[in-house]
Amino acid sequence: MALANCRECRGQVSDAARACPRCGAPWPARQEWRGSGFDWRSSATFLGYPVIHVAFGRDSRGRLRVAKGVIAIGQFAVGLVVVAQIGIGLLFGFGQVIFGLTALAQAAVTLGFGVGQFACGYVAIGQIALGVYALGQVAAGELVWSGERADPAAVAFFRDLAGQIGWH
Repeated sequence: MALANCRECRGQVSDAARACPRCGAPWPARQEWRGSGFDWRSSATFLGYPVIHVAFGRDSRGRLRVAKGVIAIGQFAVGLVVVAQIGIGLLFGFGQVIFGLTALAQAAVTLGFGVGQFACGYVAIGQIALGVYALGQVAAGELVWSGERADPAAVAFFRDLAGQIGWH
């Protein structure tokens, strides 16, 4: 390994350094650094937002990239429809932790319909479910179908829902 000058503070750093020990610049020995990961936006827009925005990694300042669009895909995303590790899907989200109207996620926190290991919403289906209508191994709400409780209205609701989507 050789020594090089940091492109930001001009101090000497190893040419293999991931960050400058003085100023914190990422990959300081590189004359230019555009960040890591990926950032792509469709040329089509809706209300100023790209129809599709895909982003992950870090930008040239070392900040996390956040996908923001009608359809947003990334580690972190905000949009009408999102596929993300952590996201806010105003209409729908799919991922690890999703907030929004409807979601399918490990942790789905919704106003409407949530399915996940942990689900919270008006209708919640999960290992742990919290909702007005809640179906889960452990569930709490107004109308619950769980191992401990089977409200007749909840059983009828979830059976009807299963029939509507083709699960018999």
